[in-house]
Amino acid sequence: MSEPQAVTRLLPWVSPDGKTCFLVSDGKGEGGLSRVADRVEAVQLDMAYGLLDHAAGMLGDSKVPERELRFLGCQLSAALRDVCRLAESRRARLSESESECDGFEVERGEGGRPGVK
Repeated sequence: MSEPQAVTRLLPWVSPDGKTCFLVSDGKGEGGLSRVADRVEAVQLDMAYGLLDHAAGMLGDSKVPERELRFLGCQLSAALRDVCRLAESRRARLSESESECDGFEVERGEGGRPGVK
């Protein structure tokens, strides 16, 4: 029986000094840190969708102060950075498991948001 191959996962956060964080595991995704990373990714996505909804309302209001729009821009930038990191992580994991997996079903969750089934 062969030993499980180590898999590297990009985590959805950076270290306090801004360095990229990775998890090296057996690739099953069943460890405690993998579950924490999955929950953080879910929160990041929910926050990004919520921020987009909020932005749509603000951008449609011509009376919103410039200061609030700048703050919105900063928050959207941070959310986009998180979502890009998440996409990069998932792309890498899908590439590693393509030979093991025939594919996955995409289901629509709350508000038509995509989710992996």
